[in-house]
Amino acid sequence: MIAEDSKARYVAAFEEAKKNNAGPAWLKDLRQAGIASFAAQGFPTTKQEEWKYTSVEPIASREWRRPGAFDGPVDTERLLALSFADAESPRLVFINGLPVPRLSRVPELPRGARLASLAELIAQNEPLLSEELGRHANFRSQAFVALNTAFLGEGAVVAVPPGCRLAEPIHLIYASAAGQIAAHPRTLIFLGAGSEAKIVESYVGLSEESYFCNAVTELIGAADSVAEHYRVQREGPGGFHTGALDADLARGARLTAHAVTLGGSLIRNHVHVALNGEGAECALNGLYIAGARQHVDNYTEIDHLKPHATSFELYKGILSGAAHGVFNGKIVVHKDAQKSDARQVNKNLLLSANAVVNTKPQLEIHADDVKCSHGSTIGQLDGDALFYLRSRGLGLEEARSLLSFAFAADVVARIKIDFLRARLEQYLAAQFEKV
Repeated sequence: MIAEDSKARYVAAFEEAKKNNAGPAWLKDLRQAGIASFAAQGFPTTKQEEWKYTSVEPIASREWRRPGAFDGPVDTERLLALSFADAESPRLVFINGLPVPRLSRVPELPRGARLASLAELIAQNEPLLSEELGRHANFRSQAFVALNTAFLGEGAVVAVPPGCRLAEPIHLIYASAAGQIAAHPRTLIFLGAGSEAKIVESYVGLSEESYFCNAVTELIGAADSVAEHYRVQREGPGGFHTGALDADLARGARLTAHAVTLGGSLIRNHVHVALNGEGAECALNGLYIAGARQHVDNYTEIDHLKPHATSFELYKGILSGAAHGVFNGKIVVHKDAQKSDARQVNKNLLLSANAVVNTKPQLEIHADDVKCSHGSTIGQLDGDALFYLRSRGLGLEEARSLLSFAFAADVVARIKIDFLRARLEQYLAAQFEKV
């Protein structure tokens, strides 16, 4: 009954919002398709295999309100510190899902490159939006993507023209600063043929209260493009976050996607990569750290659709207290994807007796000339390593901290943005001193 009532509330909220929603016909049609799909699906339940270990009842049962424009004071240094952002990098800042130009920094970019709010480009009827928005994130089968699509209107757009290489990373900061609100930010990233860019998305909580952030990112990599995408989640203790990254890679395109989850009450990350061109490559690196009663669910899908594509996936989790971690990684090698090379590794470290991890790596192979492997481990700190460190004069807690940091550092070391990597290493060192 809760699920049906909450579904009805969202449908009613959509009908009310539709009265004031401006925009071109294609956008209205997309929104309508999104709410129709959500109405047909409803919220996912634990009866569905993909959601077996994650109940979204805490999200579905609450009545969230739509945010208004934010004009309150913000400690910019604190915001940047929480976001692990370099103050000198180009950035767009959104609070409660809406842009805050006074906190953003948009310097002059190379000719043809765009960094702008989604609403701004909708008002300009930018052709890229009608061509790409909603074409990659699957709102027909994912309820939260459908919900985001229904309320689509604000977020960020990063567009890099063919052959352009952005020297500086672009930072997109999505902060939640009030309780009982629901925000649905949408990010569109487009890399033209032969282009290169680094994009960091940070999701942070400035409020101790409960709120809901339902984010969707679509990333399109044209032929021979190179993208580094970073998604850092540091939601507040009462924050609920559902996030989706859908990437479509053409011939020879390369994507390295990093997901770092550090905060929030209930987190569900969904990453889908379509290797849609011959020789396309992707690497997915993930680190999730949870304590107390946090729940972190990572669901990843990689579709090998064309020959000679390569994928590598490494996800690591560290859990303490009564935290619950979920990893579900799926690799599908389709019939025409001969000569594919796919590897997947999931490792989990439990620091307490009450922490729980459910892990399910999957391979689905329909081609006969491939190299594929997958594996998963769940364990505690190595007793021999602890003994060795203690025999060298370290105390028990110091040894535990050092080994935990080393476990996480394997993922963090893969981050190529120096400032972001250094800030994360400092954060982890401080956190593991408390373990």
